[in-house]
Amino acid sequence: MSIFPLPVFEADADPRHRDAMTDEEIYARLEPPKTIVVKFGYMKLVAEFPYDGDAKPGCGSKLVARTHRGTELVEMLTTTCENAGCSKSVTRQEMMEFVENSGGRDFPFHTKGRILRLATIEDLNKQSALESKKAEYIKRCKSLINELALPMKLVEVELILGEELLTFYFMAQERVDFRELVRQLAGAFRTRIEMRQVGARDEARLVADYERCGQHCCCKNFLKVLKPVSMRLAKEQKATLDPLKISGRCGRLMCCLRYEDQTYKQLKASLPHRNARVGTSEGPGVVVDSKILVQLVLVRLEHDDREIAVPVEELMDPEQCPRPAADEKPLESDREADPLRGLSVAEVDRRTDDQKRTRRRRQGPGRTTTQQQDAFRRRSEAKEGSQPGPPPADEADSSAKPKRRRRRRRRRGSGPTGTP
Repeated sequence: MSIFPLPVFEADADPRHRDAMTDEEIYARLEPPKTIVVKFGYMKLVAEFPYDGDAKPGCGSKLVARTHRGTELVEMLTTTCENAGCSKSVTRQEMMEFVENSGGRDFPFHTKGRILRLATIEDLNKQSALESKKAEYIKRCKSLINELALPMKLVEVELILGEELLTFYFMAQERVDFRELVRQLAGAFRTRIEMRQVGARDEARLVADYERCGQHCCCKNFLKVLKPVSMRLAKEQKATLDPLKISGRCGRLMCCLRYEDQTYKQLKASLPHRNARVGTSEGPGVVVDSKILVQLVLVRLEHDDREIAVPVEELMDPEQCPRPAADEKPLESDREADPLRGLSVAEVDRRTDDQKRTRRRRQGPGRTTTQQQDAFRRRSEAKEGSQPGPPPADEADSSAKPKRRRRRRRRRGSGPTGTP
């Protein structure tokens, strides 16, 4: 298959465009952005702040901003101006559409703040020094929690660049009165204290790293709105119902089950219902099963009870589909016993024979199921004191030669006094 490059890449690769203007000239022609979209905090909050500086930062740049919490270090995501110093800039309309599709009013989007300047090496060193003190803050807070006997679990501590606020994230099963704890923490650290109660999903967003798929946890990477996930979503996607396989790092159902549910609904809407009568190229039949992702339908034909897998786009009206002749019989090599699993007739017959042999071994040699039932009935009648009926004719021949039974000998001297 041929690969056709996009025109924008061909324009960038044209040496005439590179030779006509140097990188310094291209940078000089760019205008400083008027607004910048950033993310900040351990919860990866997203905000759009105005910017009136002369620098032209790019995506990933570290900035110092005044947020609703204080002065802190933020990371630039993109700009909302066309050609504003970054090739990945988006318009404000595109950004607001993204916010609306990602949760709307529930999306943690902030606009109260301002970009102060580009982060310097002194700002980065100061932030690193504050992060090194985190162990001391955690140890002090845990000791106070134990002294006050509060039913809460400390998860994380967040420090900002200006040191105006110290945020403690904790988990608790019920409401906790932490007023005395805040009073003692404020006296120890001489700053404003904020206690934030989080759930299991927010705890994973704070401390988790990778999921079983090999990627970063969705809640930590890009998922900002954590809505509840029900077991119905797992059943809809025909996933295994083993809690260990469908649970994430937080111990709850994986978030990907929720944001993939819309795709499964759209694909399932195009499939016929089970037991619905449909038409195929080999004749009419009844839907037995279906596969959502591959869009295959397992149909049992009416004229010969064969099961075939048919793509959903090849289904037709059962009254107008071609009908096979009455004396036409399918060849053994042309049909499949289980098309959805790809098993041939020989493989299915072999598995059936293995199941029959296993069933015979469990029943015992020389006896059928009917003979076992008759033997069980006679034993029950003997225990009740009634006279057992005569054995059936077919069992009389098989039981002509009685089997030797082993008698279990009782061990003498088993009692405490030596008596049997």
